[in-house]
Order: sequence, then structure tokens, then C-alpha cells
Amino acid sequence: MTHVKTLADRIEDLLPQTQCTKCGYPACRPYAEAVASGEANYNQCPPGGAEGIARLATLLGKPVIPLNSANGIERPRPLAVIDEQVCIGCTLCMQACPVDAIVGAPKQMHTVIAELCTGCDLCVPPCPVDCIAMLPMTGEATGWDAWNQSLADAARARHNRHETRLARERDAAEARAAARRAASASVPTAAPGAVPAAGATAPSDISAAPVADDAAAKKRAIIQAALERARQKKEELAAKGQGPLNTENVSADVQAQIDAAEARRHRLGLASGENTRGLEQSSNESSESKPPSNSPPTAR
Repeated sequence: MTHVKTLADRIEDLLPQTQCTKCGYPACRPYAEAVASGEANYNQCPPGGAEGIARLATLLGKPVIPLNSANGIERPRPLAVIDEQVCIGCTLCMQACPVDAIVGAPKQMHTVIAELCTGCDLCVPPCPVDCIAMLPMTGEATGWDAWNQSLADAARARHNRHETRLARERDAAEARAAARRAASASVPTAAPGAVPAAGATAPSDISAAPVADDAAAKKRAIIQAALERARQKKEELAAKGQGPLNTENVSADVQAQIDAAEARRHRLGLASGENTRGLEQSSNESSESKPPSNSPPTAR
């Protein structure tokens, strides 16, 4: 059988596959479908830049128009770099990465696999300690001059695998939840005042319930107290201009890790933002000593 590509397929083939969402859609494929249906314009992809617009215009038989500034600007392709000294291992950046370019483990330092990073910026906002810098890595080259088709194809494949894995994990979580509900429903409930039959034993969870409730209440109280202390400390640091960025709406556990990271930062004698400036300086020194290249460096 011959596979006939739809218009959305052909549009998707022309997109850079950074999956950055700057077009206003959750990934490149939904944007391609929106352009094909007329819901979106063909000038909403900053990573593709002017050349990307020209490619789409040729396919669609329309004039070349400027990039919509509301979606961003055409720029050199950046690389996400994580400050290893400040990273608290919260995994939020890993969850945000659409192409699985970040590796690490909970409460362990994370790192970016440079050759897999698409420069989408999506890992930056959720970082509670502001330890991720987006460093330009392609010199003056922007848009498709800072990218190529093989990188786009590889990024699309990784994104597809990423989405498949997330769907599989959601299905597994739902199956586990359904199994727990079924198991809970199957536990017999004794009538009030009923006397257990001879040899029967009461379910262990019944006698343990008050103890479990007390433990849960204690844990909630401890977390609440820790959260209040964390908030007070955050306010004190913010008043001094030393508080971390992007810390709204984080959990008590993550806030506690933030406090530990800030304490570590002060023990190291680092002021807020100093690590990022150091990374940028290192990058600038490296770029001055080497000719610009479209290939990102290998992560350490």
C-alpha cells in the first residue's frame, strides 16, 4: 500500500520539531494540524524562523510573511545547562523536557545530554531554584541555519517515544488505582455489633486504623510546620535579594529542598545568580576561542 501524506503530515515534516510550544500549541504535530485546518497561521514558529516560514509558504502557496512577534523571536539555538552545585534533584525539569534530554534521579543532581537538547526553554520555568541557564551555542546562526533536518527527525522520534511512555505510565497508574479500588470493595464489612465467627480474625487494618490516622496527622503537622518555616525563610532571603526564583506553588517537600539548596549556596559563598553568570562567562570564553559550530558540545 502507498501511504498518502495529509497536508498536516507535510507541514509537520517542515517544522524543526523542537516541541517548544512557542507556536501556542502543545507540540509540533498539533500546530501542523492547526495550520492545515486554518486555525493557526504559518508564521508562529520561532525556531523555524524566516526560512521555516518560507518553507511553509511554498507548501501552502501563500506569500512569505514576517514571524509573529507574539510567538517569540528567531535566535541562535540555546542549550540548557544545569548548575550542578545548586540542583536539588526535584525532577521537575525532567518532567517538563519534551524529548527526554535530561537525566537524573529524585534528590540527585540532574544533567542535560547536550546532543539531545532542542533548546525549547521548557525546563526553565518549573525549576524551583533557578539553576538552569539557556546558553546560545550556534554563534550568529539562527533558525534553520542553527538546526538541520537530521536533528529535527531525531527530536521528533524522541518526542514520540516520550509521549508513548507517558501514555503507558498513565495507563499503568490507572490500572493500579482500579485494582486498589476493587480490592477495597471486596473486603467484607462486619455489621455493627456482630460477633466474629469462631476462628475468624479481624482484618489487621481495622485495629491499625487509629494508629495510621495518628501517624498521618503527625506527618501533616510536621509538613505544615516545615512549610511555614520555609515561607518565613523565603521571605527573609527575598528581602535580602537572595531568594530563588520560580518558587510559587511548590510542595512542602520541594520547598524544604529549596531551603537546603540555599543553605548549601551560602556555605559555598555563592550569591544568587553568580553560578549562572559563571556559566555564561565560561561559554563566552569558549566561544571566543573556538569557531562557531552548529553542533552542540557534549555534556560533561
